[in-house]
Amino acid sequence: MLEILIIGAVSSAIYAMLAVGFTLIFGVARILNLAHGSFYALGAYGAYLFTSFKIPLLPAALLSIALVAVFGIVVERVLIRPMRHSQLAVLMITLAVALVVEQALFLTFGSEYRNVPAFVDAKVTLGGVDVAGSRLLALGVGAAIIGVLWLFIQHTRLGSAILAISQDPQAAQYMGIPSDRVFATVMGLSAALAATAGILAGPFLTVQPTMWLLPIVKAFAIVVVGGLGSIPGSILAALMLGYAETIVAYAISTSWTEIVSVLATLLMLVVRPAGIFGRRAAF
Repeated sequence: MLEILIIGAVSSAIYAMLAVGFTLIFGVARILNLAHGSFYALGAYGAYLFTSFKIPLLPAALLSIALVAVFGIVVERVLIRPMRHSQLAVLMITLAVALVVEQALFLTFGSEYRNVPAFVDAKVTLGGVDVAGSRLLALGVGAAIIGVLWLFIQHTRLGSAILAISQDPQAAQYMGIPSDRVFATVMGLSAALAATAGILAGPFLTVQPTMWLLPIVKAFAIVVVGGLGSIPGSILAALMLGYAETIVAYAISTSWTEIVSVLATLLMLVVRPAGIFGRRAAF
């Protein structure tokens, strides 16, 4: 039982970082970014690449996150911004970005699985259960990042601008808030969150070019269940999905865990299309 609680909490933290970034860009720019999973993959591969050049892991991770954030900003400014008026166009563009990134990773690294170094190699015993230190680190860092992000949005000037645009973009523009700059900043934050999740999950999950697809499915399922545009909803849904998958893995088989997110999405769309938190909430 304790093992389920710990592993479920780790999965929930990773999912929450993915989903919060995904719902953050939707809440501000009203777009569904299908390239979000690519940021997750690029973060993991970036850490792997920089450590292969003998750069220490922490600087390599920070450099990878920074470069992925810059890449997210470039994607927003060059590809998404001109087409933001059309959600279908944005969906197609971001999907194209994801496929291009996947092929670039194939050409650069091949199809073999890669091992991202762990910050903590030792195992920790909690209540008689051995848990990899990398998993506990992912849990702690994930929770800390989400807490800092919440404080940032609620108690900073830029956070107030993000809230204003998420609630009423037109009124925010009339008040002199530079919406394009805020959109780019939020895209960078979203990409950085996904890259951090990829780096933290890399030591105990598969790192390969197609790894972008499953995270975007998870993130989409979480924001549908929690409510599009609601960060509290995304966190709650991430907890629900993380523990549901862990219970299914222990009770039945790990091969059944991927069905959980799809089934949760279908049920929520049928029963409550707006998600747990109802109509779109402004964080």
